[in-house]
Amino acid sequence: MIDAVVWFFTNIAMAFYNLFYAVSHPGLWLDWSNKEAIMRFIYYGGSVEFFFVIFTAFLVLTIIGFWNNAIMWRSVRVFEGIGNTVGRLAAWAGLIMVLQQVMIVFVQRVFASAQISLGFGLPFSKDISWWAEELKFYNALVVCLCVSYTFIQGGHVRVDLVYSAVSYRSKKVIDMFGSLFFMMPAAILTWMYGWYFLWRHLVVPKPSASDSLERLLAKSRALRWNVETIGFSPNGFNGYFLFKVLLVMFTALVFIQAMAFFYRSYLEWKEGPESEGKFLDRDFLGDNEAELVHAIEEHH
Repeated sequence: MIDAVVWFFTNIAMAFYNLFYAVSHPGLWLDWSNKEAIMRFIYYGGSVEFFFVIFTAFLVLTIIGFWNNAIMWRSVRVFEGIGNTVGRLAAWAGLIMVLQQVMIVFVQRVFASAQISLGFGLPFSKDISWWAEELKFYNALVVCLCVSYTFIQGGHVRVDLVYSAVSYRSKKVIDMFGSLFFMMPAAILTWMYGWYFLWRHLVVPKPSASDSLERLLAKSRALRWNVETIGFSPNGFNGYFLFKVLLVMFTALVFIQAMAFFYRSYLEWKEGPESEGKFLDRDFLGDNEAELVHAIEEHH
């Protein structure tokens, strides 16, 4: 037990050194012309050291926020701003998906063509099945990158057993507990699996979560890029490594939103009902917003 406590606080103390060393020596992990730098990047992206850097940064920011609530509110606005900005940009993928589906139907049924080409000179030409399967990627873009945006806008479905029946302050305690003990751990675990899942489809020899840094550096001598380009069908979409990238981005957005939700819940708990929704940047649907929301709720 004592060893575990010592290990925990030692890693917190080392987080400051590790962060400073990484920032002051970027060539060791960002110079991808060096194969060892790539392996260091892979290792530290899913390492205990990286976890404690993030955890310690969250801990320090939280302590400062408890001391100065204005800083915590500013953090909420920044973190929610990230979620809203990324989500609003990624939401356009939904429109692209619809337009591409219309184009596929039109080209296939009207012109009876087996290919779609875009561009001039040397056009980008792919089989109809490639464009059809690519629609999955647009759907994944919306799901993965709009997760925080949807949370901020209050669009996620919630299963309520006790939440609506408890007091205002109890709701905020539940929200704080959920962000710390559900959202954050789920994001961390998904990142740990998703990080190595991504890199196993980008390089060989395949890295493993159980590999030490020394082991990965030894593997770097045989390192080469081997980006996954296998599709579900012979002429189908072959950029499935992009889905692994989206998984990692998804977990990062969830973790950032978990911090924002914890801070917001704490501040609304401390300041009372009059602070609920403070600085909340939600989209406005117009004068008939209430009627539209009510109609959607009745439909569901």
